[in-house]
Amino acid sequence: MRVLIIEDDAAIAAGIADALDSETYEVRRADTGAGGLAAVADFHPELVILDLGLPDLDGTEVCRRIREHDAVPIIVVSARGDEADRVLALELGADDYLTKPFGMRELLARLRALARRSGGAEPTPASAHGALNIDARSRRVTLGDEEVHLTPTEFDLLSYLAADSSAVLRRQDILRDVWKTEWYGATKTLDAHVAAIRRKLGDASWIQSVRGIGFRFEPPKPRNP
Repeated sequence: MRVLIIEDDAAIAAGIADALDSETYEVRRADTGAGGLAAVADFHPELVILDLGLPDLDGTEVCRRIREHDAVPIIVVSARGDEADRVLALELGADDYLTKPFGMRELLARLRALARRSGGAEPTPASAHGALNIDARSRRVTLGDEEVHLTPTEFDLLSYLAADSSAVLRRQDILRDVWKTEWYGATKTLDAHVAAIRRKLGDASWIQSVRGIGFRFEPPKPRNP
């Protein structure tokens, strides 16, 4: 698996690279945002580890630019521990967020979980929900005649919710089953991903919040002419 590390702190980047090398990942490093963007185009990584505090571009801007043309899974690693920074990164397309300092075992666990999700489980037939079509084989989502471009985690979350349409699913169950690893952070991560999917579908009613419990997937009722 090809992993790109975009991190300007040489000691941290080297530590991550050594941990990945020991797991036989193919690693490339970049210490600037511009260098990271160039490496995405040249190296074609299967996962990106992205620091936010880069010397030339803020990591959130790097994340946004990657998402303009690539659905590669992104794990943000940052000293910024504020909820607002976490939510912003997730809304811009990051799949996971780790606050520095973090343990290498935790980083590797998150990386493996993302690799499993982006690789896909046993393929299942496409499912249609009104105008929305979710194709697990190609990992594509279309709404009417338009393709909806989702990150790997957004796709898995939407597929999970849609698989039990109209059922109320608990937050902790969603985090456990979609993220496929013990979750260490606040459930605001889930809210950020739901908000991103709603925005991309153009109608918040596709995923309804159930106060104090979780979320329910419900195709919007057709509007009367």
